[in-house]
Amino acid sequence: MSEMNQENELPRNYDWETAEAKYYPWWESSGFFVGDPDAPGEPYSIVIPPPNVTGSLHMGHAMDNTLQDCLIRFHRMCGYNALWIPGTDHAGIATQWVVERMLREQGIERVELGREEFLKRVWAWKEEYGGKITHQLRRLGVSCDWSRERFTMDEGLSRSVREVFVKLHKEGLIYRGTRLINWDPVGLTVLSELEVEHEEGFQAELWSFAYPLSDGSGEIVVATTRPETMLGDTAIAVHPDDERYKHLIGATVKHPLMDREITIIGDAILVDPAFGSGAVKVTPAHDPNDYEVGKRHDLEFITMFDKRACVNEHGGRFEGLERFEARKQVKAAIRELGLERGTRPHTMSVGRSQRSGAIVEPMVSTQWFVSMKPLAAPAIAAVDYGATRFVPNHWENTYYSWMREIRDWCISRQLWWGHRIPAWYGPDDELFVATSEEEARAAAAEHYGEPAESIALTQDEDVLDTWFSSALWPFSTMGWPDKTADLAKWYPTSVLVTGFDIIFFWVARMMFSGLHNMGNVPFADVYIHGLIRAADGQKMSKTKGNVVNPLDAIDKHGADALRYTLIQSTTAEGRDFNWDEERVKVNTRFVNKIWQGFRFTHQNLAGYDPAADAAPGVYDRWILARVGLASERMRAAIKAYRFNEAAMELHAFTWGELCDWYLELSKSAVYGDDVAARAAAQHTLVAAFSAVARLMHPLMPFLGEEIWQRLPADVREAHGESVMNAAYPAAADYPADDQVLTEVAVLQEAIVAVRRIKAEMELSPGKEVRLLALGPAAAILERHQSALQHLARATLETLDAEPTMEVATAVIGESGHAARLYIPLEGLVDLDAERARLDGEIKKVAKDLAALEKRLGNPGFVDKAPAQVVAKFQDKLAAAKDKLAQLKAAREALA
Repeated sequence: MSEMNQENELPRNYDWETAEAKYYPWWESSGFFVGDPDAPGEPYSIVIPPPNVTGSLHMGHAMDNTLQDCLIRFHRMCGYNALWIPGTDHAGIATQWVVERMLREQGIERVELGREEFLKRVWAWKEEYGGKITHQLRRLGVSCDWSRERFTMDEGLSRSVREVFVKLHKEGLIYRGTRLINWDPVGLTVLSELEVEHEEGFQAELWSFAYPLSDGSGEIVVATTRPETMLGDTAIAVHPDDERYKHLIGATVKHPLMDREITIIGDAILVDPAFGSGAVKVTPAHDPNDYEVGKRHDLEFITMFDKRACVNEHGGRFEGLERFEARKQVKAAIRELGLERGTRPHTMSVGRSQRSGAIVEPMVSTQWFVSMKPLAAPAIAAVDYGATRFVPNHWENTYYSWMREIRDWCISRQLWWGHRIPAWYGPDDELFVATSEEEARAAAAEHYGEPAESIALTQDEDVLDTWFSSALWPFSTMGWPDKTADLAKWYPTSVLVTGFDIIFFWVARMMFSGLHNMGNVPFADVYIHGLIRAADGQKMSKTKGNVVNPLDAIDKHGADALRYTLIQSTTAEGRDFNWDEERVKVNTRFVNKIWQGFRFTHQNLAGYDPAADAAPGVYDRWILARVGLASERMRAAIKAYRFNEAAMELHAFTWGELCDWYLELSKSAVYGDDVAARAAAQHTLVAAFSAVARLMHPLMPFLGEEIWQRLPADVREAHGESVMNAAYPAAADYPADDQVLTEVAVLQEAIVAVRRIKAEMELSPGKEVRLLALGPAAAILERHQSALQHLARATLETLDAEPTMEVATAVIGESGHAARLYIPLEGLVDLDAERARLDGEIKKVAKDLAALEKRLGNPGFVDKAPAQVVAKFQDKLAAAKDKLAQLKAAREALA
């Protein structure tokens, strides 16, 4: 690869389009992403949260996968045996809906095709369109092991699903029962909570009507937003302590539209006596709260809608009416009987099917369920005892709240696309649950005492909830139920990176699935990141039309700039942030700043000899010590999921120190006649950019590789053909040098002080000035006169006493490394302006001093803070007092 990159002249700006097109195919074809269970190194593994096979890359995917890629590339470079398994989810209802819509456009209904032919069409669609998102992820630069790419309906994963279903059924943890579920009357299937979108602020009508008491002594008034459901009412509930009604408990009312009587019951849980009339109609088969009342009081459950939410035979004369038409006619009938008691506006939340948009109908239905309490207990304990930790840890509370209040999980769906439930029914409806039809037939033959082939078996028509297979993802992707080398090496996985919105639906289910089937948690850490919101702070959604396509940002600015922006915005606290494309534009300038710094290096390597024995100069030693510090800080930040801190450190080091300071400080050696100094500077430039390429690679992989491939060949020979195979820089690789760090810090402070004084006095930066220095640091500055002249256009003179002329003053350094700097003002500036500047500086330092004194005067801080922290603030206080005294002296000199 490197021989392609040896042009003598580099382009002025980083060509990200060429880099992306060149390096990703090379990385993938070279096998750099492929995990090897037999390779050395401590295991580190991630399984990708599988996007829907119907999906396309959105900004949430971009952030989620950039963070995972940052972690996997970093740990790979740190010597871990790293594996990142990619894949997609079959997304039962979403995929079926897409294909059904496509068929309808052709005038075809799936029922016309039949199940087998319809599934052929879905598989054909999946093969043609289903891989779109994985191709888009490649544009982002993610380093997944594509050789291990999985799909939740691959045969291997399907086998895992069947094994777990049979296992749980044998253990009594999967059962078939009649419960209240969410029904989509358009999609004609039960829905999980995740597939229901709650529309807040829905404007409805609270409609009141009267039930006449059976004995003719009066009436009881109830209110509802769903008048049509009164056809299925089986009780009226009042609070047992409500003086208005408690004498009626046990009495009955006449149903005005149906030929039956309804009992009045007392229920302290459902009824709030202060709300409305204090009486509540109860429809156990069509309302979650009423369902619980029905169970508590052993009420009759009357299902009054069919699968399309039309009134069924239990609705009397309203049979056949669609539910909203039935609402109108029920109201009209009640009004005609003189039982209407008024209406008022009512704001509420309405659940809609995520796919069809239909208002969900709560309905009692016979479905397959997982008994959750026995599975939840070990999953709660695993977090309690630290086997899995949440970052940030406050998300544990969300996990706990759901797990501790968990209800049995409805896992069946009335779809054709998905894992078909491995259950067969005999001619007398005897149930046989097995991993295959052959196994079911063998069980049936034993049960009936007849030859297996002669028994009529019918497989259950339903398929499993998509989350059932997703719950097995961390181990099914590694080959379970077989005992594979991948499982032995990489399970449990190291971290799951995801958003908070699927803690309930996926994280929790993976936890209990991993513990129950593998005997261990599925991941050590769960890092929960925030959401990327629209520019105005609203949640991005297709319905609002505010979704931002990350591919647009990549096409405009490149993957590196987008990735850096996402990482820069991601905190360990998991805060949401608002999208702003301007930040990506700003970061393209950062990308080009690094490139131009490297371009300077590349242009000045003529005669570079990797074997040259040249002692590094003071600036070389300084920048290498700074490399060590930056490496240590970035390592710590990435390991702790403080992604934004890693991004900030990279920026501070590469732009703030390497490009803005070292490149300038090195120019006298690079352009000078001292051969040894030039060789030392060249070695340092190569070492620094070798480190930068590796430090940035997990964040900005393409730029890191582009720089790496253009470094001298000895770098790749020593560290690796690709930057992603090279070791991540460590502080121990770069000699610490406190003396040089202090010395250069004094020089930097002096240069900044001169530049600031020039700016405040409105002098040109290139204006030559005399710089007088008094104090211990003056000797340090004497050793750097050339740098002061080059970077500050200042000629240094040291003093033994305070100057008697009128001067501009600055104070630099601390304790034994402090100095007072003076720039003679005669002929340069307006003395009144300089007095004003000093007054402003004195005011600022005095304010800082007061804040330090207040903190150190607080016993709560002094007594509780670590001793080293208190000592640090005491040093700052002493330095501030000294600086204030010197500034006041300078001001008096101009009085």
